[in-house]
Amino acid sequence: MLHRNERDDTRTRLLDAAEQIVADRGVGALTLDAVAAAADISKGGLLHHYRSKEALLTALVDRLAAEMRAIFDGIVSAMPEGPGRAARATIAWALHSPPEREARDLRIAAALLAAHAHHPALIDPIREEHARIRAILAADGLPPGHALAIQVAADGLFLAKVFSLWRPTKAEAEAIEATLTRLATLEGASTGGAGR
Repeated sequence: MLHRNERDDTRTRLLDAAEQIVADRGVGALTLDAVAAAADISKGGLLHHYRSKEALLTALVDRLAAEMRAIFDGIVSAMPEGPGRAARATIAWALHSPPEREARDLRIAAALLAAHAHHPALIDPIREEHARIRAILAADGLPPGHALAIQVAADGLFLAKVFSLWRPTKAEAEAIEATLTRLATLEGASTGGAGR
């Protein structure tokens, strides 16, 4: 009988293997047999933890949503308090992720694409986390539209990176950051707009 730590370690290995397969070989390569082989676990062992590909993808998306929450909350907590705190965190996440974080973001995106391709409802935990972040931004003390514009810009930068559409130059990134920071610090806001 597996102890809790061994069981958790096995599940982590399986989820890591599934992520890596999708990142390296694409959604079509994600099969239970491939995951079991990559994790060096028998298919029966995999089925003990995840009874189907959908169960595996559900666990993977749940893990990614929890990771997304922890990252965002950690960045927010590192920001000075006051209006625009969550918006400034969103800007930092979009434009100042360390290289290892960017690599992880690409793996997350690949896993989400796999889950969505299998069944769109599987990414509901990510939708819920995105809605939670949007609600935090809406209550961030900025005029209507400012935080939403920052979130949309951050989402666009993420998607551009994921699909290799475009990567801003240093000068472009600085211009984007300056513009978004103005939105996050109430610069240019109409008088009394912050409370609306």
